[in-house]
Amino acid sequence: MAKDLVRTRRYCKKFMLMRANIQAVSLKIQTLRSTNTMAQAMKGVTKAMQTMNKQLKLPQIQKIMMEFEKQSEIMEMKEEMMNDAIDDAMGDEDDEDESEAIVSQVLDELGLQMADELSGLPSAKDSLAAGAAKQTPQAAGVSDADADLEARLDNLRRQ
Repeated sequence: MAKDLVRTRRYCKKFMLMRANIQAVSLKIQTLRSTNTMAQAMKGVTKAMQTMNKQLKLPQIQKIMMEFEKQSEIMEMKEEMMNDAIDDAMGDEDDEDESEAIVSQVLDELGLQMADELSGLPSAKDSLAAGAAKQTPQAAGVSDADADLEARLDNLRRQ
């Protein structure tokens, strides 16, 4: 009976070891299945990527992007010209007066007396006239094309 008890305990240990080994094998099989599923998914993704790479024509896309950039720049220039024309037609001076009034109101609310300091600064018209006077003597020594450009520039400043 003692031998049977020892034998039974050995069998229990062996069964526990076999159970642990079977669980380990089961986990390895599950890992292999997951790896196989991952490999199949990667195979599908690779095929999809190959199809997309065949469909993409890089030079054509670059050409389209360059044309888009060109058209975008043209549109920006036209928009800027339109805005300038609208500002000129609507009377830009009223906007400047209104913006100066708003700035002075904000400064008054803050308790700052900047009007005296700002009135001493030269205006844009004064600086353009002074710049034209300074550049006129320089234009005498330049070529005919430069003189023509200077004349055009002076004409634009007068307007």
